Amino acid sequence: MNYFTYITTNPKRTVLYTGITNDLYARMYEHYQNRGKPETFAGRYFCYNLIYYESFYTAIQAIEREKEIKGWTRTKKLALIRSTNPHMHFLNKSI
Repeated sequence: MNYFTYITTNPKRTVLYTGITNDLYARMYEHYQNRGKPETFAGRYFCYNLIYYESFYTAIQAIEREKEIKGWTRTKKLALIRSTNPHMHFLNKSI
């Protein structure tokens, strides 16, 4: 499984960002390097802490899941995150 749909948050866990990548480690590093930069949503809101991810075999599957999650309410997204990460721990070090 080489593709990921993921959700990041800011240090206070008040903003959620959903994205896709084929290299989760590198993507989290990019988000961290872009922190505070207003050009990107994740940078503007300091969304560099990984709190959820799913693996997929194809990019199409990951994109479809990303679109599905982006259409959800915050409450539904939080329920998804807490289904595997109940305390919303930052997972960056575990990848």
